[in-house]
Amino acid sequence: MTLVRAKKHLGQHFLTDKNIAAKIVDSLRPGEKYKQVLEVGPGMGILSDFLLQKTEYETSLIDIDTESYDYLKKRYPQLGPRLINADFLEMDFPAYFNGPMAIIGNFPYNISSQILFKVLDNRQQVIEVVGMFQKEVAERCASKAGSKEYGILSVFLQAYYKVEYLFTVKAGVFNPPPKVLSAVIRLTRNETAELGCDEKLFWQVVKAGFNQRRKTLRNALSSLINKEKMTEDPLLDLRAERLTVADFVKLTIQITANR
Repeated sequence: MTLVRAKKHLGQHFLTDKNIAAKIVDSLRPGEKYKQVLEVGPGMGILSDFLLQKTEYETSLIDIDTESYDYLKKRYPQLGPRLINADFLEMDFPAYFNGPMAIIGNFPYNISSQILFKVLDNRQQVIEVVGMFQKEVAERCASKAGSKEYGILSVFLQAYYKVEYLFTVKAGVFNPPPKVLSAVIRLTRNETAELGCDEKLFWQVVKAGFNQRRKTLRNALSSLINKEKMTEDPLLDLRAERLTVADFVKLTIQITANR
């Protein structure tokens, strides 16, 4: 069977180490929470081989690369319609999956943030994510308030998911090797996907705060707050990077109450 060429414009770096592949797949914890798993960007199927051995859930694969799709179609004829040739970022989840699901993959590094925001857009359905990312992105996802890596993506992910940095992966186990280290993280959705505040405003507050991260929130959020009514709120004297998710929720509630 003809091998698939890794394509630079798709950000493809194929994992070649089967031990790491097995470790990634074993990081999924379906239990009773979900029965459906979607692998994004399977390439030549190194993760897929281990996923399809798991009988506790049903695996689907999606790849935008037609060459990968044709290769996988020959390799896994049993998948039928569960092998999808499409762009994950454009995917309509409810059209393919009924109920809760998990996502797994050695994700293309050039669209890793977009993938995570796609997960957030579908957080009601996506219960768990296990994925390989550029180490720097993985650290940003898992970072805590006060660290220099902490930012918009950190807050949004941690608002809805428990984020765990699982392990680091060296460049030599990929073909072609990336110029950076990689890491695997796991996202496990919180028991409730609701924050208890105006979530649209919450997103606005977080984005505005970090878009001017050198300013105190009193200045960064000047277009969102009633300055006369919120003169005493101590959170406004801090910069965005100092606030936890709970602080941002509290601040959003305060802003709503004082409009």
